[in-house]
This record gives sequence, structure tokens and C-alpha cells, in this order.
Amino acid sequence: MKPGAKTLREIYAQPDVWANCLQVLDGFDFGPLAGDKRPGSFEWLFVGCGTSYYLAQAAAASFIELTGVAARAVPASEILLCPQLILPAAGLPVFPVLISRSGHTSEVLEAAEVFKQRKIEFMGITCDGNELAELSNRTLQLPVAEESTVMTSSFTSMLLALQYLAARLSGNDGFIQSLHALPGALAGLLADYAPQVEKFAQVSFDDVAFLAQGALYPIASETALKVMESSSSYAQFFHALEFRHGPKSIVSDKVLVGGLISESGYAEESAVLLEMKSLGGRTMAVANRITPDVRSSADLSIELDLPVPELARLVVYVVWGQLLGSYVGINKGFNPDSPRNLSRVVTLAG
Repeated sequence: MKPGAKTLREIYAQPDVWANCLQVLDGFDFGPLAGDKRPGSFEWLFVGCGTSYYLAQAAAASFIELTGVAARAVPASEILLCPQLILPAAGLPVFPVLISRSGHTSEVLEAAEVFKQRKIEFMGITCDGNELAELSNRTLQLPVAEESTVMTSSFTSMLLALQYLAARLSGNDGFIQSLHALPGALAGLLADYAPQVEKFAQVSFDDVAFLAQGALYPIASETALKVMESSSSYAQFFHALEFRHGPKSIVSDKVLVGGLISESGYAEESAVLLEMKSLGGRTMAVANRITPDVRSSADLSIELDLPVPELARLVVYVVWGQLLGSYVGINKGFNPDSPRNLSRVVTLAG
């Protein structure tokens, strides 16, 4: 099997995976899962590690926008090492949502034990099941059979599921219909843009930085992580406007600055990308609509053109970083299916 073949297959299969997950969610009874833990009466606390932590951040942002009430995301390690900061005595009771593709991530399982000791009910979301599914009867297990080391379709599918749940709890059927439009839309976008990403990945970079604001910020974080994991490249992530406050000092013709540009902040965020191009950097733009100045300036531009709410597009934004990381890794002589120093499941010795 060619290097990266397994990971690339799973990236390209996401339209079918999403469609299958959405079909399952349409028939799922969410009452026993979360019906008595309404947002507003409970503070939803999303918990994960690595990619699943960025997923938690994106899920929290989605819950805030869709339900109109507060939600938080924390890495599982903070619950273990600094519980007094995460679980204060005062305030709303929390309803944790523990996220683990494998259901076997050590810090997530240890966080579950902390919640059990404190008699705090929690929900799990997973693909493989394992111990996490056994620790709570509030478990959503998705039909995603992902074999690769890095998370690709599992990330997007679990985020879709949590957005679906938020929309169901808030009675937003229109948003759910928007999620159903994504599999077909992504299939068309992959046909148009994946060959461009593959060609662009042949360019050599010393440093990569991905920029975004709002709910897209954790997607930029995950995009950078995918490039790091799959290609052993140095990649960073910043809030778009913060990049101008010091980090832009790294910009050169050997630095790629990628902008995941929102619709609501397009003018300000695109101006940052244009500035980085004027400083000599290479730029990559991903946006729902791309203006002529950004299109003519960017070394690679991906226009989504999706007639759905901005929040519903999050999972489509991340796919291009998944592809870029894999193709850069292959061009550097690495095998994205077996990233250096990584394993599919992270377990820490006690």
C-alpha cells in the first residue's frame, strides 16, 4: 500500500461517512441521552484531548450559537490536575460531554472517574466505544470505522453529531436540514479542489500558520495539528487579527499563512491575509465567498459556496487541512498512515 493511502481514503470517504451518520442521528432518541440536561439549566462542559479538544471547542461554540446559553471546552488533563478551576463550587451544575474516538483515551477515562466520584452525570461520544461507552448509559457511538492514526472522518462526524444535538435541543430543524446538505456539497468540492491541494503541497515550507476567528478558530487549530501530525512540519494557529501583533515577524517566502475566513469577519480577516502576502509570504484562503483581490493574491484559494449557515460549514473548512497535511507528508517522504512518534490511541502510564 502506498504511503498515506489509508488516511487519504478516509479523508475522501467523508461524504459517505457523514451521510451515514446523519441517517443514524435522524432515527436516534436523544431523550435518554440529554433530555433532562437542558442547556441553561446545566452548563455543558465539553472535554477531550488533542484533536478531540479542538472538537470540544468547536462543539462549545456551536452550542452557544444554537442554544443561546453558555458552554465551555476544556482539555481532560485540566480536570485531573486543576479541578478547582474547572469545577467550582458555585454556579450552574455541569453536564460534561466526554469525547474520545477510541473510547480508550487515558485522560478522558480518568476525567470520567473524577465525575463519577463527584456524582456528576456525564455523556460520552465515541466511534469505537470501549471503556467510555461502558462508563455511562448516556453514550452516543457513531458508525465511523476509522483505521488511520490521525483523526479525520471521526473529527468531522463527531462535530456534526454534536451540532445536530444542539440543533435538536434548540428546536432548529432548519439547521439540521443544512447539515444534510453537506455530504453532497463536499463530494463536489473534493472533485474541484483536491487536485489543487495535492499540487500545492509540493511547495516546500519552513513554517505554517493557520488563522481564524470565532467558531472557526478551533478549526484552524485542528488544521494546524493535521499538518503537524501528517507531515512532521512545524505549524501554528492564531486568531487572525492577533497574527499582526508580533507573530507576523515569521513571514517570508518560506512561510505559508492559511486563512479560514469567516463571512461575518471577512473584511478584517482577509485584510490580514493580504498583508501577509504583501510581506512576502505564501497564502492559502478558504472562505465561502472569495473576493477578487483575495483570489488574485492567494497561492491557493478554496471557495466553498455553500448555501447553509456559517456555523454549519465548520466541518467543510477542516477537510483542506487534512488533505494538505497528508500530501505534504507524502512529498517529504513520510507516511501519514504511520506518523512519527504517534499511536492511534494515547494512554499514559500511571
